[in-house]
Amino acid sequence: MSTTGIPHSSHWGAFRADPTADGVRVRAHPDDPAPSALLRNVAVAATPTARVLRPHVRRGWWEDGPGPDERRGRDEFLPVEWDELLDRVAGEYARVLGEHGPRAVYAGSYGWASAGRFHHSQSQLHRFSHCLGGAVRSTWTYSHNVGEVLMPRVVGSQEPLISPTAWTSVEAATDLVIALGGLPAKNSEVASGGITRHEVAGRLRSARARGAEFVLVSPLRDDLAAELDADWFAVVPGSDAALLLAMCHVLLTDGSFDAGFLERFTAGSEQFLASLRGADDGVEKTPEWAEPLTGIAAARIRDLARRAVRGRTMITVSWSVARTRFGEQPLWAAVALAAMIGQIGLPGGGFGHGYASTGGVGKRAGTYPLPTFPQFADPLRIRIPVARIADALLHPGEPYEVDGRHETYPHLRLVHWAGGNPFHHHQDLQRLQRAFRAAETIVVHEPFWTSTARHADVVFAATTTLEREDVGAARYDDRLIAMGRVHEPLGEARDDYEVLSGLAHRLGTGERFTEGRTAGEWVEHLYEEWRTGPAARAGITAPPHAKFLAAGEFRLPPEPREKVMFASFRADPDRFPLRTPSGRIELHSETVAGFGYDDCPGHPVWLAPEEQPDEEFPLRLVANNPATRLHSQLDHGATSQAGKVAGREPVRMHARDAAARGLADGQVVVLRSRRGSCLGGLVVSDAVREGVVQMSTGSWFDPVAGAAAGVTCGYGNVNVLTRDVGSSRLSQACTGQHATVQVSAFEGVPPRVTIFDQPA
Repeated sequence: MSTTGIPHSSHWGAFRADPTADGVRVRAHPDDPAPSALLRNVAVAATPTARVLRPHVRRGWWEDGPGPDERRGRDEFLPVEWDELLDRVAGEYARVLGEHGPRAVYAGSYGWASAGRFHHSQSQLHRFSHCLGGAVRSTWTYSHNVGEVLMPRVVGSQEPLISPTAWTSVEAATDLVIALGGLPAKNSEVASGGITRHEVAGRLRSARARGAEFVLVSPLRDDLAAELDADWFAVVPGSDAALLLAMCHVLLTDGSFDAGFLERFTAGSEQFLASLRGADDGVEKTPEWAEPLTGIAAARIRDLARRAVRGRTMITVSWSVARTRFGEQPLWAAVALAAMIGQIGLPGGGFGHGYASTGGVGKRAGTYPLPTFPQFADPLRIRIPVARIADALLHPGEPYEVDGRHETYPHLRLVHWAGGNPFHHHQDLQRLQRAFRAAETIVVHEPFWTSTARHADVVFAATTTLEREDVGAARYDDRLIAMGRVHEPLGEARDDYEVLSGLAHRLGTGERFTEGRTAGEWVEHLYEEWRTGPAARAGITAPPHAKFLAAGEFRLPPEPREKVMFASFRADPDRFPLRTPSGRIELHSETVAGFGYDDCPGHPVWLAPEEQPDEEFPLRLVANNPATRLHSQLDHGATSQAGKVAGREPVRMHARDAAARGLADGQVVVLRSRRGSCLGGLVVSDAVREGVVQMSTGSWFDPVAGAAAGVTCGYGNVNVLTRDVGSSRLSQACTGQHATVQVSAFEGVPPRVTIFDQPA
């Protein structure tokens, strides 16, 4: 790494930073073959723009005390002194714990706040809550909740979405890549914990140069790079399961499926194959059946199925494809198709869930622990699915089902959020507003005045990663980065550790939480503990902390062999069985069937989403991840702002759909759904299937500008449009990828965007 500048890391790349008079200058890691443009967003974090510069409290909570409050999100904020606010919050913790116990506290965090191993907000908050007897926590992720629940039922683990067959194997051995949801370069630029080398685009180019062919199954043509010359199947959004089942039917009726593989390596194939013949509903799942559902001609479906058995085929399902109503079905159907092809466990063949959904999937994955801030054991052990937080706040005490269990939502009174922005990740934001207003107290740690901060009672002014020292590391990366402090904290901002230490001391658990160490001492301790423990046991000779700091990074040794998922299982399924009840790939799961869920039966089926286009909302919305930022982070940064259209989030629409509505490129438009409305900037594009509009997530929710425009959000937060309902009773996962909408011209002068202003 370059010896000039301060070493640092982010989820979108390692870099060196040089403080300047008005911020910072950022340079990508010299070993990165394709640095991310998201690095250009970093500089704005070192400026006062949109920053929480001192602790604040909502006037109504400060003056009237805790309780549900309709003013939350609209009230004034008062700047207060740190000690005074910490005293008040500690008192509120003592009240809630004393009157209701730890099951009334929600420790909310989503873990993307920093690439550092110590200043990992989720670990910090969980350690703090465990010192107090625990708290209710979330489980699973917005990104791939379906896979986290379904894959253990089908293949015995989460391996397909965490550590599938390596990219190097696909690059060298795959003849045909069928990419449902695509392999978008924008998503592969990001990896949790950091990424030193962006290699996915290069691997794909290399595979194409060798002769591999690509099929893109997506309503968006640019979900796969144009240079890969992919065959584009512009499917109707949400119809992927129908396409896959029809392909399975072709292999069944042709007799070209691998019957020997099904017999030796799967369980329940008889039930699944019978369902293709119509045993469940009397309907054969032919390409002709799938054609009106998918918008793909039956002849093309039949041809694709036959291509899949001619050579080595990899079927990849993006995380986004499963982030829909009944999202379990396309993922399970992809496993079934791969099993019928019979190449699971072979180099370059089989299936994966999430290739290019982040840059880490398919890269090296260390087999040894990384430096980690210990959280202690959770004494409470109550979890709710991460995407069901609004349900929990709005319906305390109500029952729900998930993964075969009957659960009850706890009565959450104190919500403490450090790291993450639910007003980005969650759906139906007006419903989330109502949920936040139902709580008694909401405490957040925030560097910026996001909508999450503006809907809180207490806003602890938090530092950004540039204002802290840490160790950057990721299980998918081959570097440890000595993250130096680039500049001093702006205003009165404090790191999460200092804030939580102050609360812990006031609540009598300070010594246990801190173990007598400062943040800097913890960073050195975690590194040295790793160097002399897990690293040494793995045969890694890492330098002492002082030398690590001087070098700026430490390069980890490469993995000893190329990963081929389920290779051992394929070689000897009796010796290396899967962790399923049968020890095999379960094309039909008696366990899942036994749950009795009509929204997720025991094998992959076609279930039509309830929300379909109609006269009022005739267009299908695809709400995908953005290309110009990570989630909502640094939306006011240079790259993110350069991507706006007319100062709003872009909305892409096919030319014929735009012409039918009298809309023009660059125009400010209104998107409406059954749940809300927002403004956007129109982009007319033939890369979007007709009848579909695409708008990325991550623009900050601006209800003030929305009120001025007569809409829910005046800046373009697409989650005012999306539906807050679980994928099924099995996963209860996020379904924010799709909705039905109408688009029309905005009349008048668009209001000024206010979300980056300081609040009243």
